[in-house]
Amino acid sequence: MLEGHMAEGATSHNSVNETIGILLARNASNHGSNIAMREKERGIWKESTWREYSEDVLACAAGLEKIGVKPGKAVLILGDNRARLYGGMLAISLLGAYAMPAYPGATLDELQHFLGEADIVAAIAEDQEQVDKILEIRDAGASGIEHIIYDETRGLGFYEDDGLMSWDHLIEIGLHDLNEIPSRREELLHRAGPDDPAIFLHSSGTTGKPKGIVLSQKNVLTAAKNGHDAGAFGEDEDILAYLPMAWVGDYAITVAAALRYRFTVNVPERQETVVRDMREIAPTFYLAAPRSWDQMLTTIQVGMEDSTPLKKWLYHFFMDRAIAAETRKLNGKSGGALEPLGRLLGEALVFGPIKDQFGMSRLKSAFTGGEAIGEDTFVFYRALGIKLRQLYGQTEISAISAIQAPNEVRLHTVGTPAPGVEVKIDDSGQIMLRSNSVFSGYFNKPEASAEALQDGWLLTGDAGYLEDNGQLVVLGRVSEVMYTAGGERYVPNYIENRLKFSPYIKDAAVLGSGLDELTAMVCVDFEAVGHWAEVNGVPYVSYADLSQRDEVATLLREAFRRVNKAVTEPLQLKRFVSLPKEFDPDDGEITRTRKLRRKVVQERYADVIAALYDGSKEVYVSAQVAYETGEVGKVEKNLPIREV
Repeated sequence: MLEGHMAEGATSHNSVNETIGILLARNASNHGSNIAMREKERGIWKESTWREYSEDVLACAAGLEKIGVKPGKAVLILGDNRARLYGGMLAISLLGAYAMPAYPGATLDELQHFLGEADIVAAIAEDQEQVDKILEIRDAGASGIEHIIYDETRGLGFYEDDGLMSWDHLIEIGLHDLNEIPSRREELLHRAGPDDPAIFLHSSGTTGKPKGIVLSQKNVLTAAKNGHDAGAFGEDEDILAYLPMAWVGDYAITVAAALRYRFTVNVPERQETVVRDMREIAPTFYLAAPRSWDQMLTTIQVGMEDSTPLKKWLYHFFMDRAIAAETRKLNGKSGGALEPLGRLLGEALVFGPIKDQFGMSRLKSAFTGGEAIGEDTFVFYRALGIKLRQLYGQTEISAISAIQAPNEVRLHTVGTPAPGVEVKIDDSGQIMLRSNSVFSGYFNKPEASAEALQDGWLLTGDAGYLEDNGQLVVLGRVSEVMYTAGGERYVPNYIENRLKFSPYIKDAAVLGSGLDELTAMVCVDFEAVGHWAEVNGVPYVSYADLSQRDEVATLLREAFRRVNKAVTEPLQLKRFVSLPKEFDPDDGEITRTRKLRRKVVQERYADVIAALYDGSKEVYVSAQVAYETGEVGKVEKNLPIREV
């Protein structure tokens, strides 16, 4: 029996005729003097209008075509968020070629996997560090990358490698071509069609090598329309481009939605300056993973604890009442407490200054996605006056499939299907989606594509259900549904996310498939636990040392006991180990989007898992650590087995 739901106004035949080129031309013609891109460089925000931005993209496209980029070929995009890298992605789309962004921290092995998928003829790199990576791969004979275009010139002045050129040189080549042939601009803008590629992304790779996912221009622009029609964003938003460029969430908002609805995209100077730059910009739309919202909350709380007695009293007077009111609303009860005069006073004295300090004073739409968010974090921001909402999606559907409405928020749901998206639950409890934003299959992987797509429906691999009111509930990955020896069904990721609701736990791995009890391995959050240790006078010399302190174990037990209250007795966690290092994507234990590679973790920590179940009091661990230099080291430690 199939259970289904479709958003009001949705249709599986809703076609989008626009292309990236058509929208770029429209924005340049009708809104040419509006700011399209703003990038901070050496402390100064530099602006580009839609007319200027369009000209740069066209010059880049013409230049890339001159050096051999054409349909069927790919261009690697490597680096942190930069305006020119975004422009490069659009230019590649105009040519009908594949723009393939990679995470800036990608290892050589990860990049070589991408190089084995498609014919990558060129790369656009942010700086010397990324250029060096590509040159190393090329020198090893593992790549056919002939041309490397770089944005930042520092450190590259004396490089004499073949095919290496600056962005400015590429633009010169392109402009020469555009000026020689008057019709060239118009031809480039209208060459690619809706079914031509927009972006070449990758699956998270939790169970193996990442699979290539090519999203068409119709896919990404439909997703942008679906998000807009669901009320996620409006026109002319101000946004901050800080999310990894290789993540579908960044492309969906910073490129597709920005192009269709003329956002002003603000690119921070560096990842390290995001908080300061966000305060200067004060975006109107903001999307962040739960971990980012948690970290901001920790920073706010730490700052208040270091404040004056009067400020602390004011903070707790207003904040405690606002949180209590929001908690009641979340549970379907009346708010009260601070309405309306108290709310105005709280806004002037506490809520407003906090929002201003963190660049959230103009936020109209704030979202979290990727995994579940903790109730404390969620309620805090709602109490602050930020209407934080959850959204649900994945790369295969161009990021957007279900969104919470501002005033219909429930912690356990991800909202209702966006207009243009149909949702159905199959007999196994798996969520199925249908929309023009769904991809056409994994790149050169027909078997995997056949498993993911059936009669136009995307099999998400997520277990869930639809409530009577149309709200979608996501439980976790279908492949991760497990059973204890007693036959109790559980989803490890569901419990792991709830452990991570604690600010002191960064990662967790829940164990117990086929066993009598559930246990867990956790990685503490070094920043949060380190600050707590300093405030409470707990000495430590390293992460490995701090993670094993008895005082820290007490913090962790509180988190475990809180989770145990929320699950049935057979699924309560009995014992845990605090690991001496974080799970790290460079060590292969998690993906670049911080999803657990369960098989790798279970193999690497097999001795720890055995000790959690054989009655041992402690276990010796020798854990692999990959350093930024590329060297591999080890952390060796005796870890106590702790009872919850």
